[in-house]
Amino acid sequence: MTDLTRRAAVTGLAVAATTSPALAAGAPRRVVSMNACLDTVLVRVADRSQIAALSHYARDPYGSTIADIARTLPFTYETAEEVVSLNPDLVISSAHSSLATRNALKRMGVRQERFSVPESVADSHKQIRDVAALVGHPERGEALIARIEAALRAARPRLGQPRLTAVIFEPNGLAAGGGTLVSEMMDRCGFENVAGRYGLKKWGNIALEPLVADPPQVLLAGESAPGAPTWAERVVSHPALKRVSGRMHRAVFPQRLLYCGGPVLIHTAAAMAKAREDAIRRFA
Repeated sequence: MTDLTRRAAVTGLAVAATTSPALAAGAPRRVVSMNACLDTVLVRVADRSQIAALSHYARDPYGSTIADIARTLPFTYETAEEVVSLNPDLVISSAHSSLATRNALKRMGVRQERFSVPESVADSHKQIRDVAALVGHPERGEALIARIEAALRAARPRLGQPRLTAVIFEPNGLAAGGGTLVSEMMDRCGFENVAGRYGLKKWGNIALEPLVADPPQVLLAGESAPGAPTWAERVVSHPALKRVSGRMHRAVFPQRLLYCGGPVLIHTAAAMAKAREDAIRRFA
């Protein structure tokens, strides 16, 4: 384990196990999260006793960075019946959370706060501050942001290191173009995101053929789920990619690092920094 990944593992652990002596006046005592990315923030900034439930996605070790913590906490499948039965005084969600459940909660007068998907590190930091303030622990939000900023500084390329062209390539060829949070992370970690040269704008799929015909220096490739039988999963390890291995370095970039900001950025920065260093050593 490298120093970067070791730091990511340590700082990625929780505030969830801590409990403050007393909650601030008016702070919610039963919070339900209906979004996997908000789950990762909530477990870092709320008291464990405040967390009434996370989303079921948080328990998936393939898709979540907090699966170990999430398995010790209640969860829902986002149905209105489940959420209401928990008697929450705050539900946090995103535009991707169940619309039917959000509408039902609105009719029943349950307090909700809806968050958008952060498209920059600055957006992500604001989301952390907003969630931390909602649960009555703004100081934990600032502490988490400080850890993320430290991880970003540690992941910066050294002076004089070359920028490497790179593309994210997840199952089904899913990739991120410019104007996304993960593209900003690529830039901060010493990569030039060249998804645009394959016709991608923001989010979309890159076909295997143009990728093989004109490969980037680094392919930040997803991992196939264990036993996954579908073409969508198998494309990330297609034999055609091996034919350009002399010109393209392949690095592991799990899909769980693709969408979320917050504390996930600590893991993202470490994974990208390792990919950059490995590629530089290979091509040196």
